[in-house]
Amino acid sequence: MKKLLLLTLIISIFIFLLLSPVLLQLVSYLHPVVLGVVFFCIVMSVLFFICLIRRETIQISYSNLRFLLLFYSFGLFILLFFRHSDQSYQSLNLIPLSTIAFYLSGKVNGLIVFYNLAANIGLFIPYGIFLMVKNRSRFQLFYLPFLFISMIEILQYVSHRGSMDIDDLILNVLGFYIGYLLHPLFNKVIKVLNKN
Repeated sequence: MKKLLLLTLIISIFIFLLLSPVLLQLVSYLHPVVLGVVFFCIVMSVLFFICLIRRETIQISYSNLRFLLLFYSFGLFILLFFRHSDQSYQSLNLIPLSTIAFYLSGKVNGLIVFYNLAANIGLFIPYGIFLMVKNRSRFQLFYLPFLFISMIEILQYVSHRGSMDIDDLILNVLGFYIGYLLHPLFNKVIKVLNKN
């Protein structure tokens, strides 16, 4: 296990350093905690793929998995609500796909486009995987993402720390649903114990 963790750390640091020019640009747009969130995601992804390739499994208790998600959520909360002090949002968009179309129009910096589209999906994939760990009804799997993301969007709008955008809701919920699809792959590597 120590060799696995050391290999994971070495590969993760290498990937992080390769991405550092882009990540440093993100820091000027977002809270510096983005570096920690990205590094955490890289480490977890590298560990997962090494185990998948080597056909190894990791056993983790449900409570430890929940703690990891809580830790991740804390970083995500900072990213969503604690941006630079000169950034204040009061915009409201209820027209589906209009913001996505604007980003894809070529009028916006590519890094901003990538962050706003890919990150809005990718950052919520872990929540979809987590919801699938316990048996939930299809109804719960459908409405919980909408409820969770709607709360975030409303809080961002009310606190002026983000815009309230139907496209964010669409992309974030899509992240949850992709997590549902990735859950069988997750199960090949991660064995969750004590799900009660």
